[in-house]
Amino acid sequence: MADGAEQIELKFRIYDGTDIGHSTYASSMTVGTLKQRLVTEWPQDKTVLPKSVNDLKLIHAGKILENNKTLADSRITYGDLPIGVITMHVLVQPPAAKKKMDKNPEEMKKQNSCSCVIL
Repeated sequence: MADGAEQIELKFRIYDGTDIGHSTYASSMTVGTLKQRLVTEWPQDKTVLPKSVNDLKLIHAGKILENNKTLADSRITYGDLPIGVITMHVLVQPPAAKKKMDKNPEEMKKQNSCSCVIL
């Protein structure tokens, strides 16, 4: 490579089995930057759409990749293969909204308790 940066060929499999984002990426690219690119390239005809980088989880080799690490730091490898395309799984998981507590905490305590009577 002329610029000295190692290139990694990746594709991303989404929830319905469709592959997106098949391209070559620099190993110095952060996972957060990669997620941002996926958010902008996400197919608009899908039922589940990510709104931000925080809605996406990238999984490689059973591990969720951290946004602040580079692809090289995340040890993205081909395994025993000298060349090839690496497939990562992408989960869309919007942050959980905080539930408003409509009930009195005393009522909740009564509902979430149990008792045992031995005769």
